[in-house]
Amino acid sequence: MAKRIIGHLDMDAFFASLEERSTPEFKGKPIAVGADPKDGQGRGVVSTANYKAREYGIHSALPISIAWRLSEEAKRAGKEGVVFVQPNFSLYERSSQNILEIIKKYSDNVEQGSIDEFYFDLSSAKTYLKAEAICKKIKEEIRKKEKVTCSIGIGPNKLISKIAAGAKKPDGLFVVEPKEVEGFLDPLPIRKIPGIGPKTAEFLHAKNVAIISDLKKFSEEELKEMLGKSGVDIYYKIRGIDDSPIEEFREAKSIGEQVTFERDTLEFLLVWEEFEKIRRSVLEKFKESGFNDFRTITITVRFSGFETKTSSKSFKVGMTAKSDKEFKVETLKLLLPFFDKRANPQGKLIRLIGVRVENFTGK
Repeated sequence: MAKRIIGHLDMDAFFASLEERSTPEFKGKPIAVGADPKDGQGRGVVSTANYKAREYGIHSALPISIAWRLSEEAKRAGKEGVVFVQPNFSLYERSSQNILEIIKKYSDNVEQGSIDEFYFDLSSAKTYLKAEAICKKIKEEIRKKEKVTCSIGIGPNKLISKIAAGAKKPDGLFVVEPKEVEGFLDPLPIRKIPGIGPKTAEFLHAKNVAIISDLKKFSEEELKEMLGKSGVDIYYKIRGIDDSPIEEFREAKSIGEQVTFERDTLEFLLVWEEFEKIRRSVLEKFKESGFNDFRTITITVRFSGFETKTSSKSFKVGMTAKSDKEFKVETLKLLLPFFDKRANPQGKLIRLIGVRVENFTGK
C-alpha cells in the first residue's frame, strides 16, 4: 500500500470567531454562541465558546443557563462579562464553503466531516515536510481571506491527523510521522480516542486505565470481552491503525430537528404545535435531499430532569416527500405515549422534543 499523508483541519472556535470577525466591538471579549440566556432562565445550550469564554468554564453543549451563571460569577470577580450571541448559520455555512474551496486548491480529495472540520489527502506531496509547507499555505490563505484561524494535524491516517489537530489548538500545526505514532499516542488520556466516551472511560478508569499505554496492556480478545465489538476497534485505534478512506461525497445518514420549550410542559396542544413545525421542516429537508424514501422515524423526548428517551418505528415500504399525512399520523402515534403512563408513568414535564428520519433509499 502506498504511503498515505492525511491532513485534518479543525476551525478554532469557528462560530464565535466569525461573530468576532463580523462585529468588531466583540474583538477580545469572551463570546458564547447559542440560545438566548434570558438572565439565567433561558433554554438550550452553548453551540461554541471562544477561548476567552472557555477560561470561565463555558464550553459547547453546556446548558445556556449555567453559562450565564458562570458569566455572572466572572463579573462579580471583576472580569468581563460574556457576550451571548444567537447563531447565524447562514454566515457559518458561507464561510465553511469558502474554506472548503481553499482546501480543494491544494488537495484533490477532500472530505468535509462537519461544518468546521475537513480531512484532505496530501499523499501526492510525497514527504511530510512538503505536506507541512502546503498546510502552512492553507492556514495563511484562510487567515487572509476569512479572517479566522484553524488548527491542522498531519499524519498517516484520518485518526492520527484528527488527534494531532487538537494537540496545538488554537492556530496550531502538528505533524506526526508513522515512526512517531506510538510515542505520540501512548501518553495521551484514553478519551482522546474516538469511540471512548464518558461511560467507557469511567469503566476503564476503574481498571486503573488512564492513558493509552495502559490500555495497550490488554489483548484484542480481552478488549472485545470487556467492551464488545467496539473493543476490537479500540484495540487498533490505540495502536494508530486506521485504513478508513477519505470520502469526498458523504451521503446524509439522517435528517432531524429538535426544539427546546420556553418552559417545561405537558400541555399537548403546545407541544404538538411546535412538533408540527419541526416535522414539516424535516420533511422539506428530506425533499431537498434527493433521496427516494425513508424507512425509519425516530422521535426524541427530553424531560425536565434531562432524562432523554427515544421512540422509533421502521417500515417495509418507505415514505416519500409526498407522504405528509402518513408521516404525521405515524409521528403522532410515537408521541402520544409520552403524555400518559405508557412512556411517562410519573407525568414528567417535557423540556425538548425532536424528530428524525433515516434509513434512506435511492437517489
